[in-house]
Amino acid sequence: MRPPGGAASASRPAPGSGVGRKGLKSGALGMFSSVVMGLASAGPAYSLAATLGLIVAGVGLQAPIITIMAFVPMLLIAYAYRELNASNADCGTAFTWATRTFGPRVGWMGGWGIIVADILFMTNVAEIAGIYGFRLLGYESLAHDRTWTTLVGIVWIAVMTAICYIGIELSAAVQRWLLCLEVVVLILFAVTALVRAYTSAAPTGVHVSASWFNPFEVPSPRALTSGLLAAVFLYWGWDTAASVNEETVDSARTPGRAVIVSITLLLVTYGLVSTAAQAFAGVGTSGIGLGNRDNAGDVLSGLGNAVFGGNGAGPFLSRVLILMVLTSAVACTQTSILPLARTVFSMAAHKAVPSPLARVHRRFLTPSWATVAMGALSIAVLVLLTSFSRNILADSIDAVGLAITFYYGLTGFACVWYHRRVLDRSARDLVFKGVLPGLGGLIMLFLFLYAAFDVYANPRYGATVIDLPLIGRTGGATVVGLGALLLGFLLMLVVTRDHSATLKLQRSLLPRALPPMTGLEAQSRYLPADSGSGVGGDWFDVIPLSGTRVALVVGDVLGGGLRAAATMGRLRTGVQVLARLDLAPDELLARLDDLVEQTANEPVTAHERGPTKAQTDAARGVTCLYAVYDPVSGRCRLAHAGQSLLMVVEPHTGVADCPRLPPGPPLGVAGPPYESTELQLRPGSLLALFSGGLLQAAGSTEAGLAELARILGDHRRPLRELSDQVVATLLPGPVDEDATLLLARTRMLDPRQFAQWELPADPAAVGAIRTTVGKQLDEWGLEELVFTTELVLSELVTNAIRYVGGPIQVRLIRDQALICEVSDTGHSAPNLHHAASDDEGGRGLFIIAQMTHRWGTRYTPTGKTIWAEQILPPGQ
Repeated sequence: MRPPGGAASASRPAPGSGVGRKGLKSGALGMFSSVVMGLASAGPAYSLAATLGLIVAGVGLQAPIITIMAFVPMLLIAYAYRELNASNADCGTAFTWATRTFGPRVGWMGGWGIIVADILFMTNVAEIAGIYGFRLLGYESLAHDRTWTTLVGIVWIAVMTAICYIGIELSAAVQRWLLCLEVVVLILFAVTALVRAYTSAAPTGVHVSASWFNPFEVPSPRALTSGLLAAVFLYWGWDTAASVNEETVDSARTPGRAVIVSITLLLVTYGLVSTAAQAFAGVGTSGIGLGNRDNAGDVLSGLGNAVFGGNGAGPFLSRVLILMVLTSAVACTQTSILPLARTVFSMAAHKAVPSPLARVHRRFLTPSWATVAMGALSIAVLVLLTSFSRNILADSIDAVGLAITFYYGLTGFACVWYHRRVLDRSARDLVFKGVLPGLGGLIMLFLFLYAAFDVYANPRYGATVIDLPLIGRTGGATVVGLGALLLGFLLMLVVTRDHSATLKLQRSLLPRALPPMTGLEAQSRYLPADSGSGVGGDWFDVIPLSGTRVALVVGDVLGGGLRAAATMGRLRTGVQVLARLDLAPDELLARLDDLVEQTANEPVTAHERGPTKAQTDAARGVTCLYAVYDPVSGRCRLAHAGQSLLMVVEPHTGVADCPRLPPGPPLGVAGPPYESTELQLRPGSLLALFSGGLLQAAGSTEAGLAELARILGDHRRPLRELSDQVVATLLPGPVDEDATLLLARTRMLDPRQFAQWELPADPAAVGAIRTTVGKQLDEWGLEELVFTTELVLSELVTNAIRYVGGPIQVRLIRDQALICEVSDTGHSAPNLHHAASDDEGGRGLFIIAQMTHRWGTRYTPTGKTIWAEQILPPGQ
């Protein structure tokens, strides 16, 4: 189906998956419009018409208190929505919050619960709109014709889908008019019914009594639970105010306030109308009595003529009452599409459903393809259920209750777990982020289990009975509701497979543990993104180099998914290999840039040219910070590609600073050559290398850096505690994209652990340095290594004198191994090869390689250094 408005080019992909980055029209709705959305979605007139009779049938005269009690769990969940929205104003609501709290699988089920509830409800409410449309026009026979009511229902869904497609502002304007008419007529109906209950009451009428508001008067606990289960449906829908949060002014606070105000106004409306209707009509099982099962599906139409009378304006007001139920059903149709489309849109932006559903209309800034797709799917489900069985369609409205309690309860638990680290911060946080949402989640869990396995599963409940294998006769509402959720579970296993595989690959490619280093102490933290749209790009590393030096690396590959994780693994391996060559930071980044360019230019096959080509292009733009710290001199040489982040904390004052580094383009992007810079670090200096994802929850980069500097100011704390504090403060909940933190506290090598000498380019210096080095090894208790060390130094110093000249520097370092270094001003490195039997030379390096653990060459600004390591004797 092509969206209204023409070509597919009218839409564009969502710019991102994060809060406020999806491209929807921000600031379109104010507080009043948000409250209107919440009230209209609940459909007060339609909900009362369809539910009040069922409540009375279960609890009798206590119907008013049941409608009030059902407000309590809804209010508890509304607080969960408010707190979660304040932390993460994402239009995916239950899907996004559950994903970031419990992972992509649970999050998918939360989103699926919204989809099931809205689609099943919309198919029913659209048909109700068709029925009331014919009743309003006086065509009672057509109101009972399945074909005609289904056709009109399809038209209503199409019209409301088009309105939602055109823009959120038009949707809000339509809702304001529809809701105003609905509320005015409801109040008029309630006041008239109350007046007539005491002046000219119907034969079945009863006066208002305090016992109506006493829950202990309910006949039995089973009746109380059944009544609450039916009454919960009255309030459902207010969460639409949260679903449009990314299009609301002050999205962090306005939607949360709107859901509380909406549910409170619903409480007043339902309490007033249920009390007035019961006072006028009573709870009898015949005539206009609310207990008459023949009117249970629509009590207001039956009461309209009786309340307003048949004279004067009575017939007109009765028609207005029918119009009110019609407009309420139409409003529910529209406001069901709004949260449904935005949930699917958010799921698509997070790669939980096909990404084309994340397209945004260029002009209207609405989730175009998600809106059209969900409207079309609702029409398809309506036609399918209607053609299959009207009884199944009737039972599907009960099945909506299972989906409602499922995703509301999940949201309550998500709020508690999401904010678990801050519950002890204050009494307010404990109550509103923990106790109330948790209690709401428990109530919803109880209602879900009770409804699914007791009430709805009873063969005598509902319009259909299905004989299930191994289970037997089961109520159709349970089969439809649980069957729809089970279908989502099966889809979840397929949809989240890539995310699980990506996360497993990503974790397997990162260091399992950081190696112990003499030159510094290090701690790392890696937080994967909550969905496949972000996980896969970050990496960190601590690499031991020659001469007790240490390389620190933090990098970030653009994009997410398996391709990004694989690219990250390739780059991390490349950095490790290049680091072993002792390249300068700028030279290493230049070589790594060549590797990224090669990756981005790899040919793709014809069937990969779509998404794979896009992911290949994402290999460009990699950011990387590479630093090499020398604990002998205290110098740190570093270079960076892209917007890599570094913070240095001075050890004595605790002042944190972000040093300005020479600019360098991201890897794979053309730009000026990379350039190294050097920092002189005191012992105990704290280095923080991190990716941009660490600051994603802060209001801005500056605010995030300021908060990080405040935490790191207490730099004397153990690095493990500091790392945990940084993550808990900057990222209190799960994240949109990968976040990486690498903390390192520098040390200086003890002067007693190394010794160095300057030598002239004189062959006589070889004997002198042999004697000096032998004495130094005796002082260190390494007499066993004297012979080998003298042999190594003789060969290296002789070569330096013969082929380069002076000056020459010799250095011994005693660390986890004994390191011999000979430095000169030459820029050509010797090559190891096997000398022929008649060669006069060329055996020196071969002998060194055989007698030492490892050896190598590194270049310095003034020349080169050849080094060799020997393993210390046992006990040393």
